[in-house]
Amino acid sequence: MPARIVAFSGNTHRPSRTRTLVEAVAAELSRLRPIDLKVYDLVDAGTGIAVASRSALPLPAARIVEGIESADALIVGSPVYKGSYAGLFKHLIDFVAPEALIGKPVVLTATGGGPRHALVVEHSLRPLFGFFSAQAAPTAVYAGDTEISEGRVADEIVRARVAQAAGELARLLDVAQGANVSAAAPAPLASAAR
Repeated sequence: MPARIVAFSGNTHRPSRTRTLVEAVAAELSRLRPIDLKVYDLVDAGTGIAVASRSALPLPAARIVEGIESADALIVGSPVYKGSYAGLFKHLIDFVAPEALIGKPVVLTATGGGPRHALVVEHSLRPLFGFFSAQAAPTAVYAGDTEISEGRVADEIVRARVAQAAGELARLLDVAQGANVSAAAPAPLASAAR
């Protein structure tokens, strides 16, 4: 059965470099294993997401949150604004039930204007998903403004990181799905082992 992957780009417009980056990771992952992919942009949440409770979210935003919670793994990305992830990206993530992400494999990506923004994946995104106890892939992917061009990853080093992150996500999925199989199988009875 294909793994259910949600790729979420924290952009408020399309096309975007952030969407290109999360889609590149997803495409590489699909070369490694069968996946059922859903890609969302922040713009898909619609207007009216500046609410204080999950029950007040507009239906499109609620569907994104539900998709994130029910996915087997995530590929998330945010454009960098003032040295951090996008505020509306974080606001939508705030509605995710913390227990839904425990142990969930995730690849972290970000796009920005230059090398000064590269640490956002390590200093902002990794702690955010660490709070949720998600299993973040060791390799995060950042792309500056010259590394994505005409809707594709143009930089060889970034492409290598995309491949590395996708490979790590595939392995994390194998472990997570193996754990789910083990958890679903009944434990042998102590008396049966004698």
